[in-house]
Amino acid sequence: MSNENYLNHPNFGLLFRVCLIDTARELFTTLYAQRLFFLVANGDEGLEFESITRTDARILVENRMRMMRRQGQQHDYNQLQVVYKQTFQ
Repeated sequence: MSNENYLNHPNFGLLFRVCLIDTARELFTTLYAQRLFFLVANGDEGLEFESITRTDARILVENRMRMMRRQGQQHDYNQLQVVYKQTFQ
């Protein structure tokens, strides 16, 4: 079973889910270049896309990893750490 999630952006094409940020938002990036990042929320009018910088995306993922580590979610933390390294290093 794969945990990979994709989303089709109306202008930028296929996006790849980096991680869940909180219960209402997920972080996505463009599939091939991984240069554009989007916070995606499911709002009242459907999906809402907010473009953010690479630095802001990295900080959000680092914060998510810290929260997972504090809560003892070691397996999820390890998986996100792999994605973090592939995306930001």
